[in-house]
Amino acid sequence: MIKVNDPIYGTFELPEIFEDLLNTKAIRRLEGIHHSGAIFLVNPGICHNRLEHSIGVMLLIRMLGGTELEQIAGLLHDISHTAFSHVGDYIFENKNEDYHEQKFESVLLDSEVPDILIKYNYHISQILQGGFDILEQPLPFLCADRLDYTLRDAMHAKLITRQHARSFLSAITLHHGKIVLNKEECADWINHIYKRLNKEVFNAPLYVYANQKLALLVRGLINKGQIKEEHLLKDDTFLLNKIRSTTYGYDAIKAIKLRQGYNEFLKKGASIHIKPRHLAAQFLTEEEQN
Repeated sequence: MIKVNDPIYGTFELPEIFEDLLNTKAIRRLEGIHHSGAIFLVNPGICHNRLEHSIGVMLLIRMLGGTELEQIAGLLHDISHTAFSHVGDYIFENKNEDYHEQKFESVLLDSEVPDILIKYNYHISQILQGGFDILEQPLPFLCADRLDYTLRDAMHAKLITRQHARSFLSAITLHHGKIVLNKEECADWINHIYKRLNKEVFNAPLYVYANQKLALLVRGLINKGQIKEEHLLKDDTFLLNKIRSTTYGYDAIKAIKLRQGYNEFLKKGASIHIKPRHLAAQFLTEEEQN
């Protein structure tokens, strides 16, 4: 058994398979990837990582009574995210923001995960071909992935407190295997928080500036052959060190931190595409609850 603690969900004791998975290089890499991309360069306070989110998704699925297999899928779902998260999408102008999903199978198969799954009588095909309704749902519906990053990102951006997040969790339940709310006011609340998160974080001009500047910088270095596409499947520190190994790259990262060119950016507007998002969390009526 392994004990895992999370600021939103609390402390859980997990079976041995999760200890083995959490010790793989592929999962540990996520600890070095900032969940909000380059935002930490201009706001060091927003610095949570992909591993925190992945563990959170797993714990939320567990809390809701999801199967062990779906919990494993939750832990693995972001295993192929690039350094600086969605900056990878902006580098390659991927409007669906699914670059990591395109790499998911190859990254997973190239990791220690398949052997660990076999050890515990699972098979990698169950992850690659399985349907996990608690983990993933299309926008605008709730799912464990979307709900965890909403609460976690909002908490780190100081839009909500930890207590807000924990109180909200008491209102979630499963209905036909999907996440819904048992109070209308809670559905309204999470929809409102998601709207604020999109406006004040995902699409905040300063944060878009940081992600755009880094994306353009890395794209240029890839075109010059100074960075390779496979370097994006390392972590943020590795990629930053590659960028800073040249005087040009070192100065460019410093310029982002100092917000140089930000006023010009405001005049011109963003050139990178931020995927539009909205949430329409559903709630159960008293009749449906009974």
